Amino acid sequence: MTQIKNDVLELEMMAVVKDKEDVGFSYVKKTISTVLKPGEVLIKVITASFCGTDYHIYTYDKWSRNRLKLPLTVGHEFSGEIIKVAPDVTRVRVGDVVSAETHIICDECEFCLRGEGHICQNTQVIGVDRDGCFAEYIVIPAKNCFVNDKSHNQIELSVQEPLGNAVHTITHFPIENRDVVVLGCGPIGILAVDVAKAYKAKKVIAIEVNDFRRNLAKELGADYVINPITENVIEKVLEYTNGMGADVIGDFSGNKTAIEHAFKYLKPGGGFAILGIPNDDICINVTDDVVFKGTQIYGVTGRRIYDTWYQVKELIDNHKLHLDKIITHTMPLSKINEAAEIMGTKNCGKIVLFPGR
Repeated sequence: MTQIKNDVLELEMMAVVKDKEDVGFSYVKKTISTVLKPGEVLIKVITASFCGTDYHIYTYDKWSRNRLKLPLTVGHEFSGEIIKVAPDVTRVRVGDVVSAETHIICDECEFCLRGEGHICQNTQVIGVDRDGCFAEYIVIPAKNCFVNDKSHNQIELSVQEPLGNAVHTITHFPIENRDVVVLGCGPIGILAVDVAKAYKAKKVIAIEVNDFRRNLAKELGADYVINPITENVIEKVLEYTNGMGADVIGDFSGNKTAIEHAFKYLKPGGGFAILGIPNDDICINVTDDVVFKGTQIYGVTGRRIYDTWYQVKELIDNHKLHLDKIITHTMPLSKINEAAEIMGTKNCGKIVLFPGR
């Protein structure tokens, strides 16, 4: 167990920083203060995983330009060991192995007070609005720590945050013995395929353009896999659901056409949970595809704090998932730009990084 003494005021570390208004990350030496504010903890990062958001930051797209304040230490998905706690912290302790809820909420707004902190209007996101975890150390509020069973594989513990997104999306509507469509099999979508099978969906239909990810969906047990480039998605989903359509659709693509088509193969009374973020306005026939069908639409942001985390814990503790297959690449944090390029090809599942020198 590592512990930092109170007379140590800062630590030197290597970190991934977005410091230029251009494509790429810098891997640099910097320091982090060990002087903690009330409620904070200092964590030694053990594993971190690469997210689609990190790729947006890597390319420095329109969203990144409008959101980020540079320089910024990036990264938000991780597991690590607590090595120092502020004097007032009691819910976690030095030596705990934790992952983090990456949305730091205010606990004071209307939404937090009614138990809907996932839509807190004052949210700060680790690695986006404040320094993140692609580093050897990170400071976060103790309230954002989720304590892990130390016996679990550290590589897999770093993907609980995106796994929570998949769980939140695909289980918002009842799916046991239902026909479920996973729209887009990027890293979170592919986790959703695994989650839907674990929650005993009757059929899981995966829709994905990339060969690598379609094959991964098949390996994880998707009952049907559709290539929207070569197949008519509406016809195929209706064929696989006896002409009735899907009970539940989870969108992880953010693709305008895919989302618009999905309303055509959603069963009357069905549920459509949308996590993907479209770049374009979505055009739908509200009268026929929403009102007269009794469609239920749910927008997903983050995870329900902390309900979703306990769902994730139950899945992991009971070995209901296949994270070893979903994590397709591991590499040192120093190879962050290589990891980003792999993510850009889409020929991957989750990429896990190891800090340290």
